[in-house]
Amino acid sequence: MDKRTAGKLKLIGSMLIWGSLGLFIRGIDLPSSVIANFRGLLGATFLLLVMLLGKLPFNGRAVKRNALYLAMSGLMLGFNWILLFESYRYTTIAVATLCYYLAPIIVVALSPLVFKERLGLFRILCVLAALIGMVFVSGAAEGGLPSPGQARGVLLALGAALLYAAIVISNKKMKNISGLERTVVQLGISALVLLPYNLLTVRGPLPSLELSSLALLLTVGIVHTGLAYYLYFGCMDVLPSQTVAILAYVDPVTAVLLSALVLREPMSGGMWLGSALVLGAAVLLELPVKNKKK
Repeated sequence: MDKRTAGKLKLIGSMLIWGSLGLFIRGIDLPSSVIANFRGLLGATFLLLVMLLGKLPFNGRAVKRNALYLAMSGLMLGFNWILLFESYRYTTIAVATLCYYLAPIIVVALSPLVFKERLGLFRILCVLAALIGMVFVSGAAEGGLPSPGQARGVLLALGAALLYAAIVISNKKMKNISGLERTVVQLGISALVLLPYNLLTVRGPLPSLELSSLALLLTVGIVHTGLAYYLYFGCMDVLPSQTVAILAYVDPVTAVLLSALVLREPMSGGMWLGSALVLGAAVLLELPVKNKKK
């Protein structure tokens, strides 16, 4: 097997793992902030062990130079997870995931302000298509206003998308630091920040976890965080960035299919149309400029 094929398999594997995240979160009987705390702690520990056992270098100077952006993005990462995990409790995994995947669209929409990039007609049309798709995904286009619970889930997922977009922007501002180093630090910061947050906000004793819930929590921290990030960064050096960007959408497609096929969560015709608009617009934004002109 050549390196590029192996890289694609690693990338697809990481996306399939992330696409199943919602199913595992649903089965853990803990507050969303506590799950996020354990996820950051277990993920950072796993990746640190990988770096130590693999004798991978850790550039402390690069971490210091990017300390401000790392601190900001680590803080936002923890609360991004809280909002996303909480959204799973109020709406379907498909709707929450599709709302969350508006993050790349938000980054594109903000690029003229943040990166001084010209938006252009094509990008404007893609952003509009994604926003129209979001109206269909929420159910507002078919049945009027969504129920209070559904609306809360949508708003929580959109809040997570805004935070994720801010994390992407922060990452783009960082210089001379590898993705693996950056992720280890961000996961560690998120765990450190969420610990006092949980001590101050979580009331009463935590529910005793059954063995199945404990196994799910460990899986989310080790597999959905540590292993998935390891696979993801393991393909960066052998795959073009364009391939990585396009294949990344295996994640939301997997989440939508698992939501419909495994959990039997309802998906109307309008919601499928909205899914196609949101994901289609996001993928089109990743295509090479030459193809866009054609």
